[in-house]
Amino acid sequence: SRRVNVQGVCISPINYDSACAAVLSAIRAGSKGYVCVTGVHGVSEAQDDPAFREILNRAFLVTPDGMPMVWYGKAQGHSISRVYGPTFMLKMCELSVSEGLTHFFYGGGDGVADKLRDNLCSRFPGLKVVGTYTPPFRPLNSGERESLATRISDLKPDMIWVGLSTPKQERFMQEYLPQLETKVMVGVGAAFDFHAGLVPQAPSWMQAIGMEWFYRLCKEPRRLWKRYLRNNPLFIGRTLLHTLRLRRYKLPDDQPFP
Repeated sequence: SRRVNVQGVCISPINYDSACAAVLSAIRAGSKGYVCVTGVHGVSEAQDDPAFREILNRAFLVTPDGMPMVWYGKAQGHSISRVYGPTFMLKMCELSVSEGLTHFFYGGGDGVADKLRDNLCSRFPGLKVVGTYTPPFRPLNSGERESLATRISDLKPDMIWVGLSTPKQERFMQEYLPQLETKVMVGVGAAFDFHAGLVPQAPSWMQAIGMEWFYRLCKEPRRLWKRYLRNNPLFIGRTLLHTLRLRRYKLPDDQPFP
């Protein structure tokens, strides 16, 4: 009853305060879990990939990253606000200073994670970033996997932030969380580039009306045109079918998050 059904994907009916509180509570309790920051792109990818949909639906939290997730939630009677990945990252970094939490940044291109660390530590004095890792643009080989596990074992960060884009980052978190000595992993994609100062964010008014995708498309057309011009019309079509009760989407009965 406390889940938002967005085309078969379980979105958490939360806001920034409840999302941060849930993560802090999990860390204090020593629980392990991963957080998926999900919008239209993630939901659309899940339609064609049941395994990926299961990864989303097994997450500790699936935050409503895009306004369509919020609109779905309100239409289903939930109290819900947008929990935008880059902003969620800033709020957790700010809270973690007084909590003494430690962070590790995994992802981005060459030098991005280091620049991200420098910028956030400057913005939040006292922030503890214990390490960064820039992975290759391929799956890690056995030696790299062992090296990463050893490094994380030595550092034991409370949170690992993953910036690999969807669905790569969600698959990475689901696979690696049991292997790494950390508590919470959060996939935030473009937040690495935003907070490293490499890519500008959409104005707040465009975010509020659900047009951030258009801003990003204009900024990076070569990389993003296929994602948005394919997924957005399909999402709208599926929403229409669902609204007209011509198609139904079921959620898993044993979905674990609140």
